[in-house]
Order: sequence, then C-alpha cells, then structure tokens
Amino acid sequence: MSLVKSKKRVADHGEVFTPDWLVEAMLDLVKDETDRIDSRFLEPACGSGNFLVRILQRKLGAVELKYGKSEFERRQYALLGLMCSYGIELLPDNIKECRANLLDIFTAYLDLDESDEFYHAAFYVLSVNLVHGDAMKMTTLDGHPIIFAEWAYLGAGRFQRRDFRLETLTLSSNFSAEGSLFADLGMHDLFQPVRSYPPMTVRELAAESLLDTTRGPA
Repeated sequence: MSLVKSKKRVADHGEVFTPDWLVEAMLDLVKDETDRIDSRFLEPACGSGNFLVRILQRKLGAVELKYGKSEFERRQYALLGLMCSYGIELLPDNIKECRANLLDIFTAYLDLDESDEFYHAAFYVLSVNLVHGDAMKMTTLDGHPIIFAEWAYLGAGRFQRRDFRLETLTLSSNFSAEGSLFADLGMHDLFQPVRSYPPMTVRELAAESLLDTTRGPA
C-alpha cells in the first residue's frame, strides 16, 4: 500500500498514511484495550481507516473468543465492538472509504448480505460514528459542532445511545485534574449528554439507516 495518494494532498493536507507494521506496533502498546470489546477508540484523522480497521478486527477476535458459541451474543457484541470505533476525517473520499472498509470487515465477520438488519444497523452506526469534519475545529464540514454517540449494550438485544459534543468530552481531563476548580465534582455533574435515546433494538437501528440515505458507505 502506498503511503501517499498524491504529492498535492501531502502538500495541501499533510496526508501520509501509517504503514501496517507501525499500526500493529502502536496498537500492541495498548493491547489490553484493543482486545476489550467495549473500549472506545477515536482516530481524529482516520483517513481510510488504517487504525480503525485493525482495532475492529482485534475486537471481533475478542468477540469470537468469548461469544463464538452463541450466534445471538456473537452478533450483538460484534455490533457493540463496531459502536466503540470513532473517527473524524476532513477529506470526503477518505471518510467514504473508511466507512466502507469497516462495514466490509463487520459484514465479512458475520457473513451478512445487504438484506440483513445487522448490515443496516452497522451502516447507520458508521454514519454516526465516522464524521466528515475538522478535528482541529471540532466541527463538521458544514460548521456544526461534532457530536458523538456513546453506545452501550443493555443485554437482551437492546442498545442505549447518548450523544455528547466532542468539545465537551475533550475538557474532561482538565476538569478532573487535581487542584482544578471542579476536581471534587463527579463527571456526571459536568458532562451531560445533549440528547438521550430510548433503548433500541437492532431492527430499530436498521430502520434508522433507511431514513438516513445521505451518509454512510455507498
């Protein structure tokens, strides 16, 4: 794989892709987290998904190891692993490729076709979790604040979603620092979601993807 798409993109955007061997070495430094299904990863310049693809593959390996004997749990926790992968990318072709690459990994693992509700649920999750925007400005390309969904698996095939603004989440370390004005306050006192949703099933998530045809992998 070439590490650059064009010299112009390097000059205009500083775009250089991380080689696979370096991706693996960096992820090995946090192996306990990459092997944990519900650990959350954000790549603020995700490109076409070099890091996120390998993170998802590691999470799916953990799913197979723990839930491989139960098809129901295997599917639910595979979706949770996907839900815990986040990215921001400035260039439109990259974000499209990233979404498609992650969807390909997910669908291959569960052997899905486009008629399966898990396919459409994953499509929807990727349209929410992988944002076409500017990580430095913490805004989408149309100038709105970047909002990320916090997903949780409640069991029995139900998922919980709460939305948070990225600029709020990035302040968490400052507020919790020892000696800061807010150090003795709980995180729940400071960081409230901008929206909370009722629990949703995979079928309900899939239905959302059919209403959202302007984002996600083509």
